[in-house]
Amino acid sequence: MDKIICVVGPTASGKTALAVRLAKALDGEGVSCDSMQLYRRMDIGTAKPTAAEMGGVPHHLIGIADPAEEFSVGKYVELADAAVQDILARGKVCVIAGGTGLYVDSLVAGRTFAPVPSTGKRAVLEARMRAEGGEALLRELQTVDPDAAARLHPADEKRIIRALEVWQETGRTITEHNLETQKIPPRYAPVWIGLDFADRADLYARIDRRVERMLEQGLLDEIRGLLASGVRETATSLQAIGYKEFFAYLRGEATLEEATALCQQRSRNYAKRQLTWLRRNPAMRWILQPAQPDAEAVFAAARREIPFFADKL
Repeated sequence: MDKIICVVGPTASGKTALAVRLAKALDGEGVSCDSMQLYRRMDIGTAKPTAAEMGGVPHHLIGIADPAEEFSVGKYVELADAAVQDILARGKVCVIAGGTGLYVDSLVAGRTFAPVPSTGKRAVLEARMRAEGGEALLRELQTVDPDAAARLHPADEKRIIRALEVWQETGRTITEHNLETQKIPPRYAPVWIGLDFADRADLYARIDRRVERMLEQGLLDEIRGLLASGVRETATSLQAIGYKEFFAYLRGEATLEEATALCQQRSRNYAKRQLTWLRRNPAMRWILQPAQPDAEAVFAAARREIPFFADKL
């Protein structure tokens, strides 16, 4: 077993606090697996840990990309894997923490992604998507990769474009590439710690309160600043929950109460999707928390699940 701990769970479940506590106890360093904490100047809406919350523990893959930049899971795996290798090479424990299931699964599996040469084909497909729509391009994908097409909805424009791009660039379908990748043994064998709540209502209440705290901390000013700096509303970074829900309010098309309720609802829905994804992992060791979590109890429960914990004391 590698000296790696993955602390995962839905939004607002307490991942950062536990990850920092474990890293301190084990002389470890943190690697984020949050697809939106990657971006600079997006601190409040992504619940990016503050310097105080990091507690002096080095954190990697936080605030490394410009909000106007397109960032892919393939690029994340490349950078995160380098960080993990560096941490382990220095004899330290690596604590991977976050809630983006695709990112952490891809990192642990060592998954490779079909190459994307800059030949202009993607731009052509994007223009066609705007002109013809998702239905037309999905029908085209059906003719070359029916398995991929069956998994996609016409509104899933980015994945439709990606699947067609892979076919056009490589002559192989994205389904073939994914099947090949899945046959490769996982790169790492971490300890998986999953945080959740015994009562789903308690998690949802925490999520609602978190959104309210974000607004109190200045979320609207953060969004205004990003837009004023030239980041487009359609940028990948601003599609994050916690940002796009407030665009209508800032344009005067919705009340703050309506925008806040929408953000809370979408955050709760996202938490449900996160749990669905994470529960597919048979190696996950779940810690179910009460309405008022006890940090010491959570730490003790996690400690019992880590076979190499005693070796670091």
